[in-house]
Amino acid sequence: MVGARTLSEHDSKLALAQHGARVSREVVVADASSAARAAADIGFPVVVKLVGERLAHKSERGLVKLGLRDQAAVEAAATELLGKKRADDGDVSLLVAEQVGGSRELIVGMVRDPAFGVVVVIGAGGVTAEALGDTQMRLAPLQRHDLDDMLDSLATSSVYGDFRNQRPVDREALWKIVDAVARVGSARADVMSIDVNPVIVTAAGEPVVVDALIELGESATNTRPSVEIPRHDDTSFKALFDPRGVVVLGASTHPGKFGFVSLHNLLASGYKGKVAATNLSRENVLGIQTVESLAELPSGEYDLAFFCTPAAANEALVAQCAERGIKAAFVTSAGYGEADEVGKAAERSLVASAERHGVLLAGPNGQGVVSTPSQLCAQIVAPYPPRGSISIASQSGNFVSSFMNLARSTGVGIARAVSAGNAAAVDVADFVEWMSRDEATRVVLSYVEGVSDGHRLREALARATSRKPVVMLKGGASAEGARAAASHTGAMASDIKVFDGLCRQLGVVRADTVDEAFDAAALMSTAPLPRGNRVAILTTAGGWGVVTSDALSRDGVLQLAELPADVMEKLDSLLPARWSRNNPVDCAGGETRDTIPAVLEVLARSSAVDAVVYLGIGIQANQARLMREGGFHPEHGLARIVDYHERQDERFATAAHELSRDTGKPILVATELAVSDPDNAGPQTVRRLGGMCFASGPRAVRALAHAYRYSRYRGLHDA
Repeated sequence: MVGARTLSEHDSKLALAQHGARVSREVVVADASSAARAAADIGFPVVVKLVGERLAHKSERGLVKLGLRDQAAVEAAATELLGKKRADDGDVSLLVAEQVGGSRELIVGMVRDPAFGVVVVIGAGGVTAEALGDTQMRLAPLQRHDLDDMLDSLATSSVYGDFRNQRPVDREALWKIVDAVARVGSARADVMSIDVNPVIVTAAGEPVVVDALIELGESATNTRPSVEIPRHDDTSFKALFDPRGVVVLGASTHPGKFGFVSLHNLLASGYKGKVAATNLSRENVLGIQTVESLAELPSGEYDLAFFCTPAAANEALVAQCAERGIKAAFVTSAGYGEADEVGKAAERSLVASAERHGVLLAGPNGQGVVSTPSQLCAQIVAPYPPRGSISIASQSGNFVSSFMNLARSTGVGIARAVSAGNAAAVDVADFVEWMSRDEATRVVLSYVEGVSDGHRLREALARATSRKPVVMLKGGASAEGARAAASHTGAMASDIKVFDGLCRQLGVVRADTVDEAFDAAALMSTAPLPRGNRVAILTTAGGWGVVTSDALSRDGVLQLAELPADVMEKLDSLLPARWSRNNPVDCAGGETRDTIPAVLEVLARSSAVDAVVYLGIGIQANQARLMREGGFHPEHGLARIVDYHERQDERFATAAHELSRDTGKPILVATELAVSDPDNAGPQTVRRLGGMCFASGPRAVRALAHAYRYSRYRGLHDA
């Protein structure tokens, strides 16, 4: 209604019922005697409420009467409620409704997020809904399987299954309620939030809406803005990542300035294309004879310009780039949108100039771009990583460096890496979508903070995850969203939960830390995706297996494989009688020369196992190191035994690698020696063969769980 902040409970329910939701049978009346007659028609017991467009939270004011079993009780309750009306309550009525029986309650709702639009919420309901905070969120439109994922992801999910002789919630009926909420929110731009609390689940499993509140506001003008993906053609991205030639604008002889560092890094990485540089004094920098102006360079030989120039000069330089046939510009200059209003205006003008001249503009205020297939390191900081198949798109240059440092330490390499800077013309969504189509990229790894256009990001991620895994790290999450919390649903809708819901919905691997993000990307770039969630753990020491199996079981994604009789029989023939006779398979210190490769093969080739985690590689080589350093080597037979120990760990790593390749199953190797002694023959061989040696068992299974979630997502959506 015009000017109303909320719809009444009855009108809110009618709106949902029109889209298929099952709501309680009810009648709105004006007086106590009418309430008594209505109750008789509905059938006892009934509920009586005082309702109106200004009565948002009735329970807190005692405006709800439950369990009324005859007309006299209804008339008395109605009279009492009418007596509680306040002057500022506006027009009020009495609502008489069937009392729905059931001890289980859900909340279903919707909030309109400023970046992503309609967000649907489901969680544990009732008066403790906000206190529990057990909710899941997904973006509209939803698919039917989204409801299953939301319900199964609740901490209280078991309550809505077979519970104390009560039937599981009817998910098809619940879907109708969830879908109705999403449809109302999507159809009406003036709906800010919907709070359906509680949805009572009867003993028979039927979900029924017994209370609802629709909050209204100013009609949103950008509920579904146009989505343009991609905004730039592949020729432009090729110019950025695989340029025929690079020009450094603003080269300097001072080794502390960006104009020196960027040219140095470009040359030091071994870039094979043409390299030129500009310098107003025409100085020779690192053997490159600079020119004063781009006009002095031949046309059509350079694709990328790397800007280390003052912001005031850049707009004119973009036009000059276009004249020389340069198709991409990376701008490191600061003083734009991150600075002040003047900087924002300058940034808009720079973007307009680039669009006019057909130049892809990365940055400004960015760190640079790396592309190992072209041996390109056009950036103002270190490092230059080994070549691999992870591609990085980040709003923060620091995280680009962090991920590339981890690539150097683990040996799991990088294909492309770029910091979006202010993302004035090319944002993370653009880079992620392009990387998902890039032949050199196997996994996309991304860091984001603020999201200004959620619809574009959603579309980009949806396209990307349909092709390749995307691992996302998010910073800048607030504890609660900035929107007003007029309803329970709004109060529980935090920015981070909305983003987490988007990731779950689109199959994005959502990581909480840099290490977790890189571990997941490293696994999926070097190993097959698991086809199932049954994991065998092989350990040479019991404690590692216990801790790893605990970590594996923590979130319920993976499970320890049940080893069938034929596997147990084979293991009995390979291991001493004291072995654990269970999964984890603890060798109990009884390994002989061939035990580890043989046991790995039995586990990996079993149809009951989808992945193997091997713990304890490097122990023999670790002893070999001490023998080398102990002052007695190479005498006393130490030379021979040291060589044997190191060869053994090389064999173990090689066996794991070859079995993974032959079976198509991930075989993860983990040891703290990957960090504490990376030159140990075990982790060193894993790296040499192109694999990831994880720093611990728990980190390995956490990465494996992410890989399985993505594999399950692809299986569901490719079916």
